[in-house]
Amino acid sequence: MAEQATTGRSLRRQAPAEAIAEPQSEAPAIAAEKAERRTRLLGYGSCALAGTLWGTGFYFGRLALNEMDVEYMVLYRFLFATLGMLPVALRHRIRLTWAELRTLLLAAAFGIPIQFLMQFHGLVRTTVSHASLMVGAMPVMLGVAAVIFAGERLDWFGWLALCGSTAGAALVVLGGRWSTSGYEQPSLVGDLLVLASLFIALAWILLSKKLMETHSPTAVTAYTILSGTAMLAVWVLGPWALSPFTHARVQPMPFAHVSATAWTALVISGVFCTATTTFLWNWGIHHVPASRAGVFLNIEPALGAWLGVQLLGEHLGPFAGAGGALILGAAVAMTLRSHEPEPAVILE
Repeated sequence: MAEQATTGRSLRRQAPAEAIAEPQSEAPAIAAEKAERRTRLLGYGSCALAGTLWGTGFYFGRLALNEMDVEYMVLYRFLFATLGMLPVALRHRIRLTWAELRTLLLAAAFGIPIQFLMQFHGLVRTTVSHASLMVGAMPVMLGVAAVIFAGERLDWFGWLALCGSTAGAALVVLGGRWSTSGYEQPSLVGDLLVLASLFIALAWILLSKKLMETHSPTAVTAYTILSGTAMLAVWVLGPWALSPFTHARVQPMPFAHVSATAWTALVISGVFCTATTTFLWNWGIHHVPASRAGVFLNIEPALGAWLGVQLLGEHLGPFAGAGGALILGAAVAMTLRSHEPEPAVILE
C-alpha cells in the first residue's frame, strides 16, 4: 500500500510537468505558423501596393507624352528609376553563373525596353478603355502561365477569384464613356501592341521568379532595372549619337522646353511607378505564388479608370461600382482565405 501510494504521488507530481512540457514543444510550431502567415500577408500586401502604384503609371505617363515621344518618355522614366536602384545594386551584390546572367539579361530586355516601348506605342494608338481591357486580362494569363511553366497549383477558388477580378475590371472599363478626342482613337494595331506587351511581361515575371529562387528579390530587381535601362539607352540614343556619321535626321532629346509638370510626372513614374513597384512585386511573388498574386494586377485598370474620372474629366457608367467591388472582393478573399501549403518553388 505504501509503495502504491508513493507511486501514485510520483505520477501526480509528473503529470503537471508533462502537461507543461507538451505546450512548450508545440510553441515553436505555433510561432513558425504565425510567422509564415504574417510573411504571406506581407507578400500579398506588397503585390497589392505594387498594383496600386502601377495604376497611376498611365496617368503620369499621359502627362509626359503630351510633351515628348514614347522613346524619350520611357527613357527618362527609367533613368529616374535607376537613381533609386543604383545604391541598392551596390549594396546587394550577387554572383551569377553564365546561365543566370543570360536569364537576367533576357528578363531585363523583356521587362523594360521591349515591354514598355511596345505598350506605350500601343497606348498612343488606341483608347484608354481598350488598353485597360487588355491589361485587365493579365491575371488570367499569369495564372495560366504559372501553372504551365512554373508548376504552381491553383484550385477552383483561385480560378474563380481571378476570373471574378478580371470580370470586374471589364465592367469598369467597358461601362465608361471615354473621350476619343486627340490621339485617343481606337485601332486594331494599338490593341494588338498592348496585348503583345502583356505576353512580354509574362516572360519577364517568370524569368525574374526563376532568378529569385536562388537570389535576393532586391538584388534581382536592381540589376534587372539597371541592365534594362542600359539596353533602352542604347536603343533610344544610339541613332542620335551616330547621326553625325550617318547624316540622318534625328529628333534631339527634349530637355529645355519640358515643363515642370512633365518632369514631375517622369520622376514619379520612375521612382514610384517603376522602381518601387518592381521591387514590391518581386518581393511579393517571392513569398506567394505568382498565380495567386496575379489577382492584384487588376487594381491597375480600376485605379486608372478612377483617376481618369477624377483628374481627366472622363465619365464611368453604372457598372463601375459593381466592377470595383468584384476586384476588391476577389483581392480580399484571396488574401484572407486559408489554403493548402505553398508550392515548393516558393523559397523563404
